[in-house]
Amino acid sequence: MPILYAHPFSSYCQKALIALYENGTPFEFRMLGPENAEVMAEFEALWPLKRFPVLVDNGRTILEASIIIEYLAQAHPGRFRPIPEDPQAAIEVRMLDRVFDNYVSTPQQRCVFDTLRPEADRDPHGVAEAKAMLERTYQWLDRHMDGRQWAAGDGFSLADCAAAPALFYADWTHAIDPALSNLKAYRERLLARPSFARAVDEARPYRKLFPLGAPDRD
Repeated sequence: MPILYAHPFSSYCQKALIALYENGTPFEFRMLGPENAEVMAEFEALWPLKRFPVLVDNGRTILEASIIIEYLAQAHPGRFRPIPEDPQAAIEVRMLDRVFDNYVSTPQQRCVFDTLRPEADRDPHGVAEAKAMLERTYQWLDRHMDGRQWAAGDGFSLADCAAAPALFYADWTHAIDPALSNLKAYRERLLARPSFARAVDEARPYRKLFPLGAPDRD
């Protein structure tokens, strides 16, 4: 049985969990946190950079949420196919996966991490740059989602696994303009997807950890 080292409130852990839940793949969840010193020691031994999630399966250690999802599709296949078989369709899925990770999650986290610094070390200019990137990405995604149900192709894919937690937390951090109706509707569809709804519900007890203050919604 695969072992996932993760925390339920982490966006990248939720990304991997969506894929596991889509296929109903049995796995062992090992909770990362200061209260679980033994698990933390195992995790650091596996990946000294201590970035999660990490998957261990059949003696292999798999890093990075996108690669974990691709690995699961090969090692534990099911009805959910995160990467289309058609090479051109697969390129679009992988491209959108990188868009959500690099241009939604990364600037969103930059804003959040800034609040964790001592006040003297904060970077208002960097936060302004991050919010400007989110605005540009939101605008692009709103146009991209015009007439689409999911981010790439006709079905739910790796790109949507990336989009769900990215847009979930980004809207908390720097709200999506209601005028961007295509993007707002897409975020709502993602929240209604049972696999992501489960991940969101499992993370509810940890909302107090959100440094900007979790809004009373979603």
